[in-house]
Amino acid sequence: MRQFFFRPSLCGALFALFLFAGGATAQTVQPANPDMADQKVGAPASEVDPYENWNRKVYRFNETIDNWFLRPVAKGYRTIMPGFADRGVTNFFNNLTELRNFANSIFQLKGESAVVAAGRFTYNTVFGLGGFIDVATMFELPERPEDFGQTLGYWGMESGPYLMLPLLGPSNPRDFGGFATDMLVLPSAWDLAESPDVYYARALQVVDKRADLIPAEAFMSGDNYTFVRNAYLQRRAYLINDGRTVNDPFASDDDEDLMLEDF
Repeated sequence: MRQFFFRPSLCGALFALFLFAGGATAQTVQPANPDMADQKVGAPASEVDPYENWNRKVYRFNETIDNWFLRPVAKGYRTIMPGFADRGVTNFFNNLTELRNFANSIFQLKGESAVVAAGRFTYNTVFGLGGFIDVATMFELPERPEDFGQTLGYWGMESGPYLMLPLLGPSNPRDFGGFATDMLVLPSAWDLAESPDVYYARALQVVDKRADLIPAEAFMSGDNYTFVRNAYLQRRAYLINDGRTVNDPFASDDDEDLMLEDF
């Protein structure tokens, strides 16, 4: 049975922001229907986020969980974990996602991305001590993240309204369906893990990711909810359009007018 573990909202949102601000690798394959991919991403907040009142309540709940539990644990993890070991743990868990990247690259007819994902998993597993060392990036094979939410967007499915989910964080109907498919349907290296070890590994993965994002908290400014929403929408549009975001949610009519140059 496929194991499932919730991710906190602030962790997921900051992760999206951190990857985008750091400059994810753009791909050269055109979306199957680029005109339909996330058309609402630059729309007014009333259209993108019709459930804002409810979403803000969920965001406050998630933020409370993060402030009182996950962030303190992550800070302790950063304190006691040597830098090289921290990087190794991060690399190991990132390597496990290459099977997801491979499968969704196939679904999107991106042959080059599928080859890159397969190559990264092979190099890092065989030559990188099971994935603890990211030798693939040294071989100029940077990660090309693909998930089933991106696959649905690639084939023209609209995202639907913005949703802040309890514990899971920023999402929308399309991406939540994609997340569930990735976790529960598609093949994963996690299928080889057994209880109770899988729960310990999942907990370590969440803490490690949250710890890596503590420095990125400095990017947060203004209304945190609006900032998180805009960062998530822009990141998802960037991924679905393979690095070509046409509409910029940071240029919307919200109170926060944030540009990437600020990072």
